Amino acid sequence: MIYMTILHWLVLLFFIALFILLVIVSKKETRPNVFWSMVFASFLVTSTAAVFSMFILDKYTKKAKLVSIKNFRLLRSEEIIFKGKIENVGKFKIGQCKLTIKMINNPLEANRLSGSQVFKPSGLGDFFSVKESKNRRPNTVEREFVVAKNLEPKEVRPFTIQMEYPPYFRKTRLIYKLYCH
Repeated sequence: MIYMTILHWLVLLFFIALFILLVIVSKKETRPNVFWSMVFASFLVTSTAAVFSMFILDKYTKKAKLVSIKNFRLLRSEEIIFKGKIENVGKFKIGQCKLTIKMINNPLEANRLSGSQVFKPSGLGDFFSVKESKNRRPNTVEREFVVAKNLEPKEVRPFTIQMEYPPYFRKTRLIYKLYCH
């Protein structure tokens, strides 16, 4: 569920009024089948436009940024801990912020490159099998975490994330993406 600002409510009221106006205009039609088709088309157009407008408003009214983020590896438990701060830089309250962390292993070392790192054959049997191989070693790990809820404007809030770190990863590249709504 998204946190709705006053702008969200105004856009929602606009599209409801537009739908009512289109239904009133459709009442001039005397054939019932055409009238209901016009009402249905009006509903589809206004509801689709309202949903897209909500997503666009969320993108431009709910702004946050990562102020700082650091990571520490725990070798004993093969985990990585991320500590950081998130700041609401917008003028409206944010309902929830999710941080996606993508860890990419760098398998391309000049003298250790093998064919299995470049190409992994797959067949029709792999398409239908759902069980994971025990010795499967993905080069990309991506996780999503909720780092803040109900973030007020200009508020800075610390967070801590803990996730597994594959022991075979070398020269790891980290990519952070923040989504707020």
